[in-house]
Amino acid sequence: MHPTLTPLLASPPVLTDGAWGTLLQASGLRPGESPDGWNLSNPGAVRAVAEAYVDAGSAVILTNTFRANRLALASEGLADRVGEINAAGVRISLEAAGGRARVFASIGPSGRMLLDDQTSQQELTDAFQEQADALAGAGAEALLIETMSDVAEAELALAAAKRTGLPVVVSLVFDSGRDHDRTMMGTTVEEASERLARAGADVVGANCGVGIEPYVGVCSRLARTASLPVWIKPNAGLPQLSDGALTYTTSPEEFARQALRLRDAGASFIGGCCGTTPAFIRAVRSALTAPASGP
Repeated sequence: MHPTLTPLLASPPVLTDGAWGTLLQASGLRPGESPDGWNLSNPGAVRAVAEAYVDAGSAVILTNTFRANRLALASEGLADRVGEINAAGVRISLEAAGGRARVFASIGPSGRMLLDDQTSQQELTDAFQEQADALAGAGAEALLIETMSDVAEAELALAAAKRTGLPVVVSLVFDSGRDHDRTMMGTTVEEASERLARAGADVVGANCGVGIEPYVGVCSRLARTASLPVWIKPNAGLPQLSDGALTYTTSPEEFARQALRLRDAGASFIGGCCGTTPAFIRAVRSALTAPASGP
């Protein structure tokens, strides 16, 4: 584990933030519009998301840079603004944190698949290196490679991120197979965590998925296999279409109850992904800080 993470993890679990896209959409982000582009065109709305999570009690917040790699931004006509978008994302979150929370910069998947020859290892490496360098140069305190379904792509992103010298978290999506404990590519929890640990990840984890309850078992297996801190940020269940809008079935209270199980399963970092809001983070904070009940 990277030495700069040691003080942060003195009293785990560390509370992270919730979904960003959910709140940006509520602020007017249109379907198909680039959330990352809002770092330049609507920074006030982006800052409001970061501030909401800091106010809710997050000790770690992310940056609005999930799709800010050259390959993903190309579809929005923003490939030539990679550096600006990533630097602005870090600056916004650092200002919102104001020293009350740490800022881990988000690096998401490229949107292209190695398996189908939609891209090459070199193209992915170059794209991830460009983004990682921009995030580190802007002052990010750690890098989070998240929502990865292909361990091979995650390994390329990890290698690029490690060259910055910052701590690197790698988080995969486990939502496939009978028990929802495999990646989309069929990789098991154990295989993924072993590969990422060998490749030098400082923290391994899981995010997104089909909800928080299945991730309790995933968390336990990650903790046993990798001997590294474990990062867990599940969805608020699976979305359902209601009156033309997506809604999530898990309440903040139920999410918080399951968060206690994540803590007991060995989670070092706990937060939320799609469908979670500051209300979820407040509920988890209350649950994690409540006095232990008697025998």
